Amino acid sequence: MNTDSHTRSSTTRPNASPAHRPQLVLPGQTAAPDGPVDMVMMYVMHHGFRRDLQRFAVATEATPLDDVATWRALHARWERFAGVLHHHHSGEDAGIWPFLLERADEQERSTLLAMEEEHSHIDPLLRGCAEGFAELAGDRVGLDAEDARAALQVRVAATRDALGRHLRHEETEAMAILQRHMTPADWEHVEKEHFPRNEAPFSLFFMVAWCMESVPASEVAEVFARVGRPFMVLWLLARRGFRRGERRAFRYAGVA
Repeated sequence: MNTDSHTRSSTTRPNASPAHRPQLVLPGQTAAPDGPVDMVMMYVMHHGFRRDLQRFAVATEATPLDDVATWRALHARWERFAGVLHHHHSGEDAGIWPFLLERADEQERSTLLAMEEEHSHIDPLLRGCAEGFAELAGDRVGLDAEDARAALQVRVAATRDALGRHLRHEETEAMAILQRHMTPADWEHVEKEHFPRNEAPFSLFFMVAWCMESVPASEVAEVFARVGRPFMVLWLLARRGFRRGERRAFRYAGVA
């Protein structure tokens, strides 16, 4: 972790150009390159991916094999997590990387093409984890259940590590390229075109609460100030229901 960037306040970036937006820095984040585009939601999403995979890793080890109800909750929660991650990566592959590849130099192109390749390695890991959670969420708890858990632990750890490496690479290098070549107007266009927010109400409530789960209290007001009051109102409406679901799925992972 870049401890220097982690300890800086998101509102105090020394030496930043007046044209640059102060960037949000959340726990676990590797870097937040300065630039004109406010990447607040990108870093909030990254925080959520890291948080979820750590919770899944602990839950996979700690959940009793005979607690089928909790394994079913974990399976359903994994499907939501994987859906959010797939939507995020699809938007990057369809919108961000092509935009930047048109403007990048040779070295920058190498980094951007690596982003796409890393996505392709993560997808099979997600599917393998989904299969493992589905198996343990079934009605059968047989002699092979411990083997199934052990296999799932390996898969979840591999997914956590692979995505962690990808996020570090993206935060340190790809986001710096984005800040060099995108304007706020460019980013707004890409967001609207490739990251549409047209979910059904239930999914929208989940998404907003998911984004804000475990964001440090010191940063919550900063996030709401950047993304707007409607986002905060949705969070206030959704957070209790979301937390109930988190307790069902991650009850053995210390989520109270």
